[in-house]
Amino acid sequence: MATDFYDTLGIARDATADDIQRAYRRLARRYHPDVNSDPGAEDRFKEVSQAYEVLSDPAQRSRYDQFGADFRRVAVDADRPRGTSATQGFQGIDIEDLLSGLFRGRGPIPGADQEAVLELTVEEAYRGGHRRLTLPGTDRQYDVTVPPGVLDGQRIRLAGEGGRGAGDAPAGDLYLVVRIRPHPRYRLSGRDIHLTLPVTPWEAALGSTVPVTTPGGEVKVRVTAGSSSGRRLRLRGEGMPNPRGTAGDLYAEVRVMVPKHLTRRERELFEELAAVSEFTPRRT
Repeated sequence: MATDFYDTLGIARDATADDIQRAYRRLARRYHPDVNSDPGAEDRFKEVSQAYEVLSDPAQRSRYDQFGADFRRVAVDADRPRGTSATQGFQGIDIEDLLSGLFRGRGPIPGADQEAVLELTVEEAYRGGHRRLTLPGTDRQYDVTVPPGVLDGQRIRLAGEGGRGAGDAPAGDLYLVVRIRPHPRYRLSGRDIHLTLPVTPWEAALGSTVPVTTPGGEVKVRVTAGSSSGRRLRLRGEGMPNPRGTAGDLYAEVRVMVPKHLTRRERELFEELAAVSEFTPRRT
């Protein structure tokens, strides 16, 4: 009873009897086990049927609207007909007739489209390639071609790998929704890649060319002399690839790092620098 019956049928609380019946017919055609072979379809069909059984009966609907999940504890009118069957009792809708009408009157029914999640690392999304995927809770395996530069939320279509069709109708499609896992080094913003670039005080002060590890491999970046922490360096075209257009950019944010433990000579040099330098970063 945790699920609201109105939400189950996808209707408003002031829906008419015709609205309820139309919603039920649409969902029954979609989720009936004879039409949809998805592992969760049968449970979904039962939820839809239960919601329709209650909301299509004015007396039960009234009690449900008043008492919510506790409506079954309220006394039922003794004159109300009882004993209706699962296939005959839904206020004039015969499930067997509904399904036979699908096959006879409307011809073959195409299989339902299905969705599953495909998790990738940033590196896998950057490179693309082939993946062997097994759907959770099933023994169904698929060879998936991941295009390079795929983004979080994009869908990869596997034609004909969805729910089975009825009669001679084709199967539906399986859509793999890409989810890119959080990465300790890279942050994605569209096709742009952001990362932190640690540099030494002397590399920042004097300028230097330093290596940067990207999802596509190592590249070199020029740190301009006098760079402070927070400065962003842009590497055009080094972000996520785009098979249909311009690749994203890579942004490396400078972070000046100092040794945690100094050798005797390092300390001497820093002390000498402190003695001769007139630089004061807190000067206004």
